[in-house]
Amino acid sequence: MSNYFDCKVSYEKVMENGLEKKVVEHYLVFAFSFTEAEAKIVEEMKTRIRGDFSVPSIRRMNLAEFFLNELGDRYYQAKVNFISLDEKSGSEKRKAVQMLVQACDIKEALSLLETGMKDSMTDYSVISIKESQILDFFMRKDED
Repeated sequence: MSNYFDCKVSYEKVMENGLEKKVVEHYLVFAFSFTEAEAKIVEEMKTRIRGDFSVPSIRRMNLAEFFLNELGDRYYQAKVNFISLDEKSGSEKRKAVQMLVQACDIKEALSLLETGMKDSMTDYSVISIKESQILDFFMRKDED
């Protein structure tokens, strides 16, 4: 079971031109339940947002791996196929999984993904990598 939650936060943001605009931003939270994820995102947003905000949705993200890179300023979602051989039929089986990589650009994301997977005993192929909408990641206090 994945303990990563994509939390959408809605609020009025003051833009560079001084005008306010309603925005919805995505944040990733590590938690053991939806309730804990909501409490964590509310706690974090209270220190970052002036005024009212809401959490219109929280959804579980099924991530097989998460590669952190403190120098990275973006999060990239990678779709990876694990490849195995079905011994009975002799055919190749592919299982698609999602991974998240923190990096500065897509090229670095691919490099970090390949570095993180180099010791894997399973054959794999990278199907796609795209920049996600996630702006930041919050771990549990006991995980820091």
